[in-house]
Amino acid sequence: MSEIKLGIIGGGQLGSMLCQAAKKLNIKTIIYSDDVESPAQNFCDEFISSEYSNKDKIYEFAKKVDIITYEFENIPYDTLNELNKLKPVSPKPSVNRLIQHRLAEKDFINKLNIRTTRYVHVESKEDLLPLGDFLPGILKTTTMGYDGKGQFPIKNLDQIDSLNINFENEYILEKLVKLKKEISVIITRFSNNKYEIYEPIENTHEDQILRHSKIPAEISEKLSEQSKEWAILIAEELKYIGTLCVEFFIDRNDNLYVNEIAPRVHNSGHLTINAYNVSQFENHVRAVCSLDQIPLKKISNAEMINLIGDQIVKYRDNPKVNDNQFLFDYLKKDIKEKRKMGHLTTLK
Repeated sequence: MSEIKLGIIGGGQLGSMLCQAAKKLNIKTIIYSDDVESPAQNFCDEFISSEYSNKDKIYEFAKKVDIITYEFENIPYDTLNELNKLKPVSPKPSVNRLIQHRLAEKDFINKLNIRTTRYVHVESKEDLLPLGDFLPGILKTTTMGYDGKGQFPIKNLDQIDSLNINFENEYILEKLVKLKKEISVIITRFSNNKYEIYEPIENTHEDQILRHSKIPAEISEKLSEQSKEWAILIAEELKYIGTLCVEFFIDRNDNLYVNEIAPRVHNSGHLTINAYNVSQFENHVRAVCSLDQIPLKKISNAEMINLIGDQIVKYRDNPKVNDNQFLFDYLKKDIKEKRKMGHLTTLK
């Protein structure tokens, strides 16, 4: 078999780790990113930087690869759809279009009889005024939100004028649940009813950014099984190929809610690199490249801490860690507040 060339759209740390996983499988990687400073260029075999709307560069990229995937969801649908006419794109562009839009995503989940928080479509300030029973809640843009961007926590209607909300955008208002825990389930689907699923991961956020993940999650067996069943149902309904993450809320009465779907490898799954025989990244590459499916085996309990902003500095000055720890520096040049710069995984 000739060497596979995998095209990856997006050049952040998820792209970097996909490149590392592909290299292990002797697959060449070509990154396409609109950011000339993308850290994934340190790990790929070839790097192309241009706007996602640059058709000439997009065609040049497509000619060089056999299969295309992506490391984040906020890529124009038209770009993915054009690429899919030239080379197979996995996950398919229609999946990404659905999940890019929070309202469509929530409607899709509810149609599967899977519980979400209560939500309502908001197009103007006037739409908000009769929605007091949805408060406290979070007003979110229906598209382009990531790591808390485009989100406005609202406790009461008196706050609205002070939040500087741009109502030229479209929003969804989600009622807050009385939160006990957040978990995620990562699944890689290879084809119909063929998948590998990781145990639920318990997550802690600060300032709407993931800070800490651990396995095992401290939840009941019932919740563990229910979360996995829902993740399988979602992946099957989407006819998904690759690694997908479903994020969940658990309320104080142990009710489970799907918060959102990430159609890609996920930050909470970084610990799978060291805690399992096959990481979420390798499984994604295996699935989109139609390689063999390997049964998952857990090696160790683990916890992962994101290194945000200048938290990376001490590790760059002295990268030595304990024997049961694994440091990942994303090699981003600019250290910024709230920017994910690396992570540290500890096996337990």
